[in-house]
Amino acid sequence: MFSLSELAPLNQHQNRSKLLKPWWEVFMDYLVVLMLMTSVLACTEQLSRDRVVCIPLDSPPANTSNYSPHSVSPNLYSAARGRRTHLVYQQYIYISQVCYHEALPLCSRFFPYMALLQSLVLVASGSFWLHFPHTSSRIEHFLAILAKCCESPWTSQALSHAAQQEDIQEKEVERRQHHPSASSSSPPVTRMRHSSVDSGTDSPLFKRSDSVSSAMPPSPCPSTLSSNSTVSSVSLGSPVHFLDPKPSVIVDSPRQVISLDRSDGEQARALFERVRRFRSHCESSAVIYKVYLTQTIFKLLMVTLIVSYTIPLLNNLSFTHTCHPEEQALVGYSTFECIHVLSSLLRKLMLAYLTLLGLYGLLNLHTLVWILNSSLRQYSFHSLKELWSLRDVPDLRNDLAFLLHMSDQYDPLLAQRLSVFLSPVSESRLMEESLERRWGEEKLRAMTTVDADGCSRLQLVALPHLPPALFTLSHLQILKLELITDARFTAQVTNMTSLREVHMYHCTAAVDPSALGVLQERLEVLNLTFTQVSEIPSWVLSLRSLHELHLSGRLSSDGGVGRSWALGSLRQLRHLRVLVIRGMLQRIPGELCEVAGSLVRLEIYNEGTRLLVLTGLKRMVDLTELLLQDCQLERLPSALLALTKLRTLDLQHNNLTTLEELLSLAHLRRLSSLKFAYNRILALPASVGVLRGLELLDLSNNHLQTLPPALFTLLRLRRLLLACNLLEKLPAEIKALQLLAELDLSGNRLESLPPELFSRCLELRTLNVAHNSLSALPSGISILNQLCRLDLRSNSLEELPVELGCCSGLRGGGLLVEDWLFLSLPSHVRAFLSQSSPTSAAYSENHSRPHSESFPYFSPTQWSFSSALESQI
Repeated sequence: MFSLSELAPLNQHQNRSKLLKPWWEVFMDYLVVLMLMTSVLACTEQLSRDRVVCIPLDSPPANTSNYSPHSVSPNLYSAARGRRTHLVYQQYIYISQVCYHEALPLCSRFFPYMALLQSLVLVASGSFWLHFPHTSSRIEHFLAILAKCCESPWTSQALSHAAQQEDIQEKEVERRQHHPSASSSSPPVTRMRHSSVDSGTDSPLFKRSDSVSSAMPPSPCPSTLSSNSTVSSVSLGSPVHFLDPKPSVIVDSPRQVISLDRSDGEQARALFERVRRFRSHCESSAVIYKVYLTQTIFKLLMVTLIVSYTIPLLNNLSFTHTCHPEEQALVGYSTFECIHVLSSLLRKLMLAYLTLLGLYGLLNLHTLVWILNSSLRQYSFHSLKELWSLRDVPDLRNDLAFLLHMSDQYDPLLAQRLSVFLSPVSESRLMEESLERRWGEEKLRAMTTVDADGCSRLQLVALPHLPPALFTLSHLQILKLELITDARFTAQVTNMTSLREVHMYHCTAAVDPSALGVLQERLEVLNLTFTQVSEIPSWVLSLRSLHELHLSGRLSSDGGVGRSWALGSLRQLRHLRVLVIRGMLQRIPGELCEVAGSLVRLEIYNEGTRLLVLTGLKRMVDLTELLLQDCQLERLPSALLALTKLRTLDLQHNNLTTLEELLSLAHLRRLSSLKFAYNRILALPASVGVLRGLELLDLSNNHLQTLPPALFTLLRLRRLLLACNLLEKLPAEIKALQLLAELDLSGNRLESLPPELFSRCLELRTLNVAHNSLSALPSGISILNQLCRLDLRSNSLEELPVELGCCSGLRGGGLLVEDWLFLSLPSHVRAFLSQSSPTSAAYSENHSRPHSESFPYFSPTQWSFSSALESQI
């Protein structure tokens, strides 16, 4: 089982470094960005509008020419006023350029470039300690371990057990102190216990758990929130009873509340060993601490140096300048009065830059004081020393201590979760926990599976009621209930701290009032399959934390268009983001407008019923994905014009015959995916060229005979799916789609392929031309270095080009072709192409592959050459 952090892209791993940035580091990053923007603005103005304007200051020479433009026709123009300079326009331009370099001070000409260079240096030094080779490896390893500690179910169980044991000890002390008057002191003890369980004020660990569950900052691991809620939920759900007249405390063992399955236990034990080795490695030196201290001192010295020579330059930014060029022989004047156009703006930008730089320096000074006054090379878990079961957590030193101090500035709870895997007592409890299994819980765990996303799921079918052991499965994330006659969620659902998704197939479930609040807070995905609307429980519409809702059944209230459905108001589902409806609607329900502010994806599978009214879509302006399948649509809905944030439009399996309304989608600037497969489209209009942002266009299974030239102006197109149409020719303009990575032309009437497809579409990775009438492949296929899938089955080919041996991506089953045609290649080419696939798997008649939109499934008797890699599509 892989966690989401292991499958995350590299940029997500880099974003986790924010956990080690205190508030002043974040603020300094923003200041550096502002300084960089200020310097860029100054450079832009300097390059575009910087100039000086000069006029003569001394008297004109005596021997001036008698020619004057005003003397030619004195009656046509009025007499000129002011001092006549006798200079032409080119002389003004010349003297302005000379004075720009001679009279203008250096700070006025080069300050923007100096500021830009200084800002870049500060940007580079701001996060140097996170990217330095000797420190970045340790930091990435620490963040990976911290994410694992947050995700591990053992973390929540250990902290919950420690807090409960501490609480039990406190109650025992109180009971012994009030033992002489047990009857009078029993009620106050009961109230105190109730307050501790509800609010978590009896233990400092409970205080942190409550704060995290309510307002915890983002964490690098996706399951941190669920782990935090596990701590508080287990403490809230632990039953406590006091018996009169002798008060006693009866608390369920945490091992009965939460029990790790075998895989989680093995991962936790592996994490203990990983933490132990990382600790011994990091405590051997303090490289990170020294690099961070050096970086802080360097930034402070940089700020001091910049301020020291920048402040005196403010007085040199003057609006007027006197210029004495040595060009009197050319212009006839020796002194000029010049003005600097950008002097006022540069002065304001310099003041703003110095202000930001001053704030940046103060924050660096605060950082240096914090480093020198704090013992950052020693770390002690003071808060956990109060919990007797975690008192053995050792003190840390050097780099590991420094990293924990930095993470404490972000969230102190992260260090607490790491301490679970530093405690020898916690490790001993884990070893004991793996040996204990309850029968009912063990049986349900054996039935629990893990899907491809790493989520644990359990399916119960045709049971009379829900087994009590089900509510002890705290790790369960997805619960599927099918044909259960008496399903009831009791108060013990509190223990199911990881439950986020519930599927109910023809199952009417009841919920106790005490369990409803838990489901309202935790349940994020709900899937309901029903026959009548009356089978939908009423509590479904009160799940305020619900993110996804899947409804499959007849939702129409009266079979007409007058009313939308009989489900009711969705007003309380204020966090609903995804709504999937599989029913027979005749109009977009008006109740959907109540969640229009949060809904981003709407999917309607209408099962062949015609969707007549779609005006309700106009109010869902935040939709980014819209899917309308089997709705019997004949034209593009006009309501799409209001969905300006739409990114994906899926209208497959309808009755579209024309796409004339594509021009109206031009203002949908974010539209990147368009799917019109399985319709009756006869022609693609030229207006498709207005959809400049399209990256995926699916027109499979239509009746297209030609492709308009405007299609090939979509330069961002990466996937073009045209399977099962009536195309007889592929235009040469296909060469314009240079970003094209997947092209599906299977099931058409093509007799040839343009050579430009192989010479210009160099990013092509998947090419499917199966079930056509190709007689030959054009030369140049060896240029496609990225090609990894080529389907040539069911064509009129008599031989294959030897150039296929140059396509290294086709090895191991990337080439799909008939067996006899594959044998026409030279032996060394065949050996090269089938190098990584076993012969038995390549030529097995029983080999099967899943269906995909790029390579549709055909009978295995139609080809022989395949490979085991096909199952990965």
